[in-house]
Amino acid sequence: MRLRELADALADRPSWSSGDPEITGICSDSRLVTRSCLFVAVPGTARDGHAFIPQAIRAGAAAVVGEQPAGDLSVPYLRVSNARRALGHLAACWHGFPARKLILVGVTGTDGKTTTINMLYEILRSAGASVGLISTVSARIGGEELDTGFHVTTPEALEVQRYLARMAAAGLTHALIEVTSHGLAQERVAGCEFDVAVITNITHEHLDYHGSFEAYRAAKGRLFAELGSAPAKPFNPARVAILNRDDSSFEHLRGLTSVPALTYGSELPADVRAEAITFSPHGIRFNLLYGGRTWPVRSPLVGAFNVANILAALAGAMGGLAIDPQVAVAAVSKVEGVPGRMERIDLGQAFTAVVDFAHTPNALRRALAAARTLTNGKVIVVFGSAGLRDRAKRRMMAEVAVELADLSILTAEDPRTESLDAILDEMADGARTRGAQEGRAFIRIPDRGQALREAVQRAQPGDLVIACGKGHEQSMCFGEIEYPWDDRTAMRAALAERLHVPGPDMPRLPTGNA
Repeated sequence: MRLRELADALADRPSWSSGDPEITGICSDSRLVTRSCLFVAVPGTARDGHAFIPQAIRAGAAAVVGEQPAGDLSVPYLRVSNARRALGHLAACWHGFPARKLILVGVTGTDGKTTTINMLYEILRSAGASVGLISTVSARIGGEELDTGFHVTTPEALEVQRYLARMAAAGLTHALIEVTSHGLAQERVAGCEFDVAVITNITHEHLDYHGSFEAYRAAKGRLFAELGSAPAKPFNPARVAILNRDDSSFEHLRGLTSVPALTYGSELPADVRAEAITFSPHGIRFNLLYGGRTWPVRSPLVGAFNVANILAALAGAMGGLAIDPQVAVAAVSKVEGVPGRMERIDLGQAFTAVVDFAHTPNALRRALAAARTLTNGKVIVVFGSAGLRDRAKRRMMAEVAVELADLSILTAEDPRTESLDAILDEMADGARTRGAQEGRAFIRIPDRGQALREAVQRAQPGDLVIACGKGHEQSMCFGEIEYPWDDRTAMRAALAERLHVPGPDMPRLPTGNA
């Protein structure tokens, strides 16, 4: 593909130095540059891609895209206002604009995204649609499932477009993307022309990156603000915003949306509404009101928060994608859960053991509330708070835990280059502000494996042990090293040790001594 053809895909016309070379690939990592590729110099938080332009040219780059003045380069240079956005549009062009061949749904929010998008996936499959998915857990293309990596949010723009291109080439009709605030702020979904956007909720999270709640909300809002701006697709799918009427984000997002909006909720009047809600250890039941009709909904998922997730998926399917309500409701009843989301671990113990991804104050509150519906005994929670991330939530999560759990065990969760002891000190301070006494209402055990062992050893018949914060993730970061870690494996190891039955070995972390 010629450079000029790629440049024509950019929304803002770049300033151009001479030349129109043949391009054989696009790259934003100078270490991966190959002969005749186009290198996009992306500014980063730790490193600026502009510093690696000479290295990219020496490696064979035929042209460069960047934001800064070029200087004297031996290859053509395209100067743009936003290199990250340019990267997304260039990748889309390189792959033949795959989003234009698909009905594209984006699901965003603080909590519940993965559960909601997986339910949407199953609803579409039940309706006979050929659908692909890109989530924080995996990418699914036809019968293939691909790991999207350690600690991944939305994949980078080059990967997103590559996945979409594979979906289009496989003849899929629909694609679902879990869209994070980082993914939106960092233009990872630039070049994706969404038809339906779904919000779960917006609560306290990622303020370390965005700086304020308003900036975080604005990042989420971009998915809705840009929903009607993409060119029409040949098959003219409907463009719809699916909004949570019960969430504080509703008025803000409705003001940003230029396309028709469909609301869902259970507390305020909404287009898609749940009434007569009941909870049990076996799941959720409610009546679905939509379009003047009522359908009984049964789901094996637990917890009040999953009512909203189910409604979001149903609203997206019925109101956004015109799926028959009867088909959608039937599909929801078969969705048993998502890996690492209120996932039960059972080795025959006399108490309940659960692993959940809850890593925000709101998600932890919802997970512990759900835990209470699963037991009449005590709730023991094991959790931490990540280093180099939003510090305010450390205290907030500890406050939530000591309020709702009988025993909170504070432990490691990706301390990165911060002091784990200092993180635990902040969490303990938060717990004490709620009147919790260390040694009774909460304890500290820095090694996560040992913390799970302690929780399991303390559990009595009928109690519930829940490990929060890691969910499906497969590693934990200490310093700059990712160590293999899976909470589900670790929980099984702790249970096997207590029960004296065969089980996996406890994964080892740098904090462990045994």
